[in-house]
Amino acid sequence: MEVVLVRHGETEWSRDGKHTGHTDVLLTERGQEQAQVVGDALRSRDFAVVLTSPLGRARDTCRLAGFGEQARTRDELMEWDYGAYEGRTTPEIREERPGWTLWRDDVPGGETIEQVAARVDRLIEVIRGADGDVLLFAHGHVLRVLTARWLGLEPHAGRLFALDPATLSTLGYERETPVIRLWNERV
Repeated sequence: MEVVLVRHGETEWSRDGKHTGHTDVLLTERGQEQAQVVGDALRSRDFAVVLTSPLGRARDTCRLAGFGEQARTRDELMEWDYGAYEGRTTPEIREERPGWTLWRDDVPGGETIEQVAARVDRLIEVIRGADGDVLLFAHGHVLRVLTARWLGLEPHAGRLFALDPATLSTLGYERETPVIRLWNERV
């Protein structure tokens, strides 16, 4: 069994390094093209389950990749709620809070890393019960936390897994041990 992760295509905010949590920012033209290329790379694969974040940029990536009809939305795949830091870049935040990092520090009015981890832990249980390969369309930070939790690591370990827009990553097993099979592959 494999779990293929797709981070949504480029948006203006992802291109500009802005924290994009629950704001429904549209894909750029480039992001739409990226989604189609991802679909071409996955076209020969069969998936028992296709899940997408309910946010438009992930749903649109899923649809443009050719999996929209098969996909079900799952709230667990929503991006981290960045609260007061929504739409701001890390350098902008660090002007007020020197040394701030999402992986260690709080986000006023947003989710804690533990809350994000609890969401993805519930989803991992569902995924592990699937009868075949699973395809997920979601967002950078939530997929990084999901990967850390898949591997049995603390959610903070997600900081170690850089994830670019419209890339493919694959989680799976080596015998019974959860592993990363492929990471951040541009197609």
